[in-house]
Amino acid sequence: MDVQAEVAEYFCQILREDHDVSAGIAAIRTLLYFLEKDNSKTLQELDNKLSKAIASMRQTDYPITAITSATELFRRFITLTSLLDNQSFDKCKESMLSRGQLFLNKLKEARDKVGKMAGPFIVDGCKILTHSKSRVVLQTMKEAAKANKRFTVYVTCSSPDESGRLMCKELDAANIPCTLILDSTMGYVMEQVDMVMVGAEGVVESGGIINKVGSYTMAMCAKELKKPFYVLTESFKFVRIYPLNQQNLPKEFKYSASKLQNDLSKEHPMVDYTPPSFITLLFTDLGILTPSAVSDELIKLYL
Repeated sequence: MDVQAEVAEYFCQILREDHDVSAGIAAIRTLLYFLEKDNSKTLQELDNKLSKAIASMRQTDYPITAITSATELFRRFITLTSLLDNQSFDKCKESMLSRGQLFLNKLKEARDKVGKMAGPFIVDGCKILTHSKSRVVLQTMKEAAKANKRFTVYVTCSSPDESGRLMCKELDAANIPCTLILDSTMGYVMEQVDMVMVGAEGVVESGGIINKVGSYTMAMCAKELKKPFYVLTESFKFVRIYPLNQQNLPKEFKYSASKLQNDLSKEHPMVDYTPPSFITLLFTDLGILTPSAVSDELIKLYL
């Protein structure tokens, strides 16, 4: 098995064995594994191999948005020029591994931080509508339930993969009252709820989000009925792209790698783009942000 195939298999294995891990975290764990095993002799050779390793993960059928944002930030964080100047290659690699592990540890704490930011917005008696399955939304709701808050959740089935069923099953297991609804009934249910809470596969420079297809429809319904639309997401999902509309979203973000070879006019996109004008607040490990504040945070992340 060549190195790229090995990287892709290791990445897929993490996601198959641990369903609580996001694609972004799995990608960073894979890159750290790759760094430990790599036998490059120069920084340029190592950087080229890192690029190929990332490309191999992007060719899998897992969500590419989080892979892209997390690996870009990871490379930026471990290769800060000031830290690698005037060091031998072995020392550079040692620094990169140390910083990479530090970066991963910070990301592991991000979900808890988001939950602490968003938790106070869940109050007794409220009704929440959510879309698809989001690990950070699920954890936030579990923490609110542990704090003895009583609330009800409506979960869309989220076609075509029916991921909402998994979300509903986990909410049931946590003794959180929930109702599974058809995607097409989100407008009907919207007038009954107090807020919408969704996750995100990516947050773009405009402050809009890339998320499971149907999120844009839900955001439009929420705005029409004057319901707050909250996004819960970790900062490693901040991605440096600026889509203007649905068609402007890169194809590799919308379709799995295996489908890009097909006639895309006959394929359903996996994600859609929700513009910032439909988003009330973003709850992140960096704080509670308005969509307009995202670009500033992106700049800080990449400085």
